Amino acid sequence: MSSPFESLSRQWMEESVRERYSYNFTWLGRPVIQYPQDMIAIQELIWRIRPQVIVETGIAHGGSLVFSASMLELIGGPGRVIGVDIDIREHNREALDEHPLRHRMRLLEGSSIDSDIVRKVHEEVGDAAPVLVILDSMHTHDHVLAELRAYSPLVSAGSYVVVLDTVIADLPDDLYPDRPWTSADNPRTAAAAFVAESSRFEVDTELERRLAITTAPGGYLRCMQD
Repeated sequence: MSSPFESLSRQWMEESVRERYSYNFTWLGRPVIQYPQDMIAIQELIWRIRPQVIVETGIAHGGSLVFSASMLELIGGPGRVIGVDIDIREHNREALDEHPLRHRMRLLEGSSIDSDIVRKVHEEVGDAAPVLVILDSMHTHDHVLAELRAYSPLVSAGSYVVVLDTVIADLPDDLYPDRPWTSADNPRTAAAAFVAESSRFEVDTELERRLAITTAPGGYLRCMQD
């Protein structure tokens, strides 16, 4: 049975999605379209893991990319973030090209599950380790599961694949009337299917419990073995 706090958190999450709450924020000048709680969680992971490469699918305005780049800048060293998006709008590309953290970013345009893009990402990563992967592009089951299968081999023990927007599974379908994903076809169903088929990953339920409010319930996947 859910506690009153958990129930209230779920209720708040639904109302916040209706209010487009995640669109209220920027990070170092770029719209970030994330919840502060998840940004704090990802910051914790970056600081602990000290990734050499962060792979992010879904760029949008570039705020999340800049966030990751800024964390890598603070850590120091050669760390970089590889961002993949099927359509990098010109004004967003120009803004990122002019950003002072551009030297930490590599942009790839194309579908994150296209074999050529997957190959390019793997080539860009090379032998660098550890690698952190953050998935936030198309939110259908098949797409996210394909991403998980494509990019999870880059992740070693102790690092994570973060599957964002798994909360779609808990939300009414009328919140996404023009989208191909539903409460039965979404990143959560993909993450669950992936964990069931992989012996290398498990859901970090303790991190999720601490967050309480997150767009990624069941989506913080910790790698347990190389």
